[in-house]
Amino acid sequence: MITDAQGHTLTGATAEAATHFEQAVTAFNLYRGDPMAALERATEAAPGFVMAYLLKAHLMAIATEPAAAAGARELLQATADLPMNERERSHRVAIELILQGEWSAAAIALDHHHTSHPFDIVALQVGHLCDFFRANARSLRDRIARTLPHWSAEMPGHSILLGMHAFGLEESGQYAQAEDVGRSALDAQPLDCWAHHAVAHVMEMQARHQDGIGWMIAREPHWSGDDNFFQVHNWWHRALCHLELGQADQALALYDGPIRSGRSAVAVDMVDASALLWRLTMSGVDVGDRWNELAIAWDAHADGALYPFNDWHAAMAWLGAGRTCDVERLQAALRGAPRDREASRWAADTGADLVAGFAAFWQGDHDSAVQHLHRARFIANSFGGSHAQRDVIDWTLTEAALRGRRIGLAEALANERLALRPHSPVNRDFLLRAADRGVAGGARRQRGVGTVAELTLDPQH
Repeated sequence: MITDAQGHTLTGATAEAATHFEQAVTAFNLYRGDPMAALERATEAAPGFVMAYLLKAHLMAIATEPAAAAGARELLQATADLPMNERERSHRVAIELILQGEWSAAAIALDHHHTSHPFDIVALQVGHLCDFFRANARSLRDRIARTLPHWSAEMPGHSILLGMHAFGLEESGQYAQAEDVGRSALDAQPLDCWAHHAVAHVMEMQARHQDGIGWMIAREPHWSGDDNFFQVHNWWHRALCHLELGQADQALALYDGPIRSGRSAVAVDMVDASALLWRLTMSGVDVGDRWNELAIAWDAHADGALYPFNDWHAAMAWLGAGRTCDVERLQAALRGAPRDREASRWAADTGADLVAGFAAFWQGDHDSAVQHLHRARFIANSFGGSHAQRDVIDWTLTEAALRGRRIGLAEALANERLALRPHSPVNRDFLLRAADRGVAGGARRQRGVGTVAELTLDPQH
């Protein structure tokens, strides 16, 4: 009987194929190397190896890219008649739910899967990513907490669970514990990109930006290799630290270098690129024609249907590139999304307001931006990424309130942000600007009109 590293039977596998499969699982766990190539070798060695096909389908389904989703559907169809055991059938059900846009249903199905198969590291990592893509902080933390007591430190993959748990703790606001657990994970496996990024998130949320830069530099050899799928996101974290410290030149240099020099067409990399350019623009930086390249790269991904978090970031790039018609088309698709699946409800309930709010901000209609973004800001625990990624919503909302001279609202939002991150220079600047405008009142020249490109020539505006 052929088993994986944690002892699960692998239907249809050979010893050679199982070795390739474990290479793929390790690559997935560490976000480095090429898991798809290893899985190709596994299925060539054992054409009936169903779990190898299912892991391929998992990776394509969670890519949140239309072409990858289509490939995952083809793989599921190809496995329909292959022999599989109960655990493997459970994996197949979860993949089907993800592809249907039912992220929470998939996450719940995997909750039940873990109670029967607590050592299934592929299911745990896919479930953790489902929790991330639906922005469910409690489940990010508790999925691993429910399962971790079953694992000994000697079990292969134990440190990977620690890295995932660290991120869940961070997203739940348990920062000290998150940092301790993340560092423990890295002591056991220094190449764990997810654990490294969990600690980076702690430093971001605590506004420890100098610490964050030092953390990234000290550990750079472990996460910055060319074979590292997660390197762009970690570079993005370092760029955020520089931006908070007023070092916009360094942040822009990182954009031009490791973040965007490779012209990645991977959705998660382009999300980081859009979000960084948007923050730079709001900070008064002239980003030139950088939007144009990124806007074109988004064309193959933003369909208004699969994953609205990505669509919103595509809209940022299209706005920056002056492609208003594409933004309007996307808004219509999001507003008109059928409500027959969870992802469609995300599109209609939140995605449409996000795109409309960012478009209004870009066009200088700050009252409309405030209206849309104030509704959309409660995206947490509905869909979309981490607290750090979603912060661009409240940052833009606060800027819209300041530029629209909604001084009371701007002050309230600044105070809210400072309550969470009192040492953030950006947040302190928001409060100072609100106070300055409240004192100056109508004596200052009204400048709340025009495009973002015009307004951000003066970073204090």
